[in-house]
Amino acid sequence: DVTSTKGNEFEDYCLKRELLMGIFEMGWEKPSPIQVVDQRAACAQPSIPGNPAKFLGGLSCGTVLSGFGKTMVIVPTRELALQVSQICIQVSKHMGGAKVMATTGGTNLRDDIMRLDDTVHVVIATPGRILDLIKKGVAKVEHVQMIVLDEANKLLSQDFVQIMEDIILTLPKNRQILLYSATFPLSVQKFMNSHLQKPYEINLMEELTLKGVTQYYAYVTERQKVHCLNTLFSRLQINQSIIFCNSSQRVELLAKKISQLGYSCFYIHAKMRQ
Repeated sequence: DVTSTKGNEFEDYCLKRELLMGIFEMGWEKPSPIQVVDQRAACAQPSIPGNPAKFLGGLSCGTVLSGFGKTMVIVPTRELALQVSQICIQVSKHMGGAKVMATTGGTNLRDDIMRLDDTVHVVIATPGRILDLIKKGVAKVEHVQMIVLDEANKLLSQDFVQIMEDIILTLPKNRQILLYSATFPLSVQKFMNSHLQKPYEINLMEELTLKGVTQYYAYVTERQKVHCLNTLFSRLQINQSIIFCNSSQRVELLAKKISQLGYSCFYIHAKMRQ
């Protein structure tokens, strides 16, 4: 279970008292398995591939949350950037002066430029916006000590990979890179080979499979998918379900087809108006 702990305590990692106060106020009593391994590895390794809170253990080691370094966290969506920044702000609120900033596309660029005039210790950003700020000379990255790629499989997909390459080229050679990915596609492996030196790899997938959850998969052709869903809904007692698609267009199309089959259906995707 992802909530299982292994007998470790947050106090075991020599974190500052002020940081521990923020952690406990979040309701986190003990570190999760990934936080345990990540904390040890981040303190010892220059590069690590592997919920937004999972990398806060690594951030606290030698960077902003324990000593005012400079950290950049790159995420693929605006929603995730806001979520991560709120967690960072809450966890570090007792540290007296730790500055956290989120910057994403679709927000006022002038406001971001004004905020970057002051000292910022952690920047959480979407790829396009942070690269734009770097090219304008507004985001000073020559002193960045750590860069975190959350959902690296998405950040290194065809949509973002060139932007990520451009961002990495602007950073100091001795920066630490942390990659977090639910899957391990070839794009992530290629990035590791190009930019990481002797990376420390963490894979807890077998340990983190949720207890009590049975997983099934079905090989079906594209034209069989809706029929397969209809069969499952009609033969199984399913009160609620969540269906993920790989594009906003497919979300709307599938929602329309499910509604036509007589099921109550609601859809949501990133291109909807906020």
